[in-house]
Amino acid sequence: MEIALLSVFFVLYLTIRFYLVDHDTPADKDRKRFQKGIDLLSERNTEEAHQYFDEAVRQHPNSALAYACRGKCQLERQNHFSAIYDLTQALSRDNTLADCYLDRGIAYHQTEQFTEAFREFDKAVWFFRDEKPDAYRWRALARIQLRQLPQAENDLRRAVALGDENSFHILMQPPFTRPVYQRR
Repeated sequence: MEIALLSVFFVLYLTIRFYLVDHDTPADKDRKRFQKGIDLLSERNTEEAHQYFDEAVRQHPNSALAYACRGKCQLERQNHFSAIYDLTQALSRDNTLADCYLDRGIAYHQTEQFTEAFREFDKAVWFFRDEKPDAYRWRALARIQLRQLPQAENDLRRAVALGDENSFHILMQPPFTRPVYQRR
């Protein structure tokens, strides 16, 4: 009898715990906490957003999202090495933030570190799982620099299939334009 009663209470406890208690991840909680700064970023107000996230990093030094957003601000402000630092800090706290891989790859690409950029874009492609054509386009741009032209063309075609017009424009430029009889 006591065991049955304990079992009922245990099941009741588990039900309450898993269905009524807040299940937000730390990143979800940070998104709510930093919504004002995220809105500033989406409005492309990078100066105010940078100040906001600079303060957020000071107040919440373990927040991956604060570092990621400050890194995005640094990238927008053309501070590529600062962006790499902030995005690396973000990924050391949460390695599942796909945008960080893409942004860090862009920063590496802008500093002409194409091998590192390719690695970051490759991770971004994997984390985005065919949801963001930008990752394919940037990976193709890194591959062009690394002279991996057939793979770059495949990435650009994949990005076009996902609706990326910029990739289509790149495909219409040399080295991808050649007579029809030479195509395989």
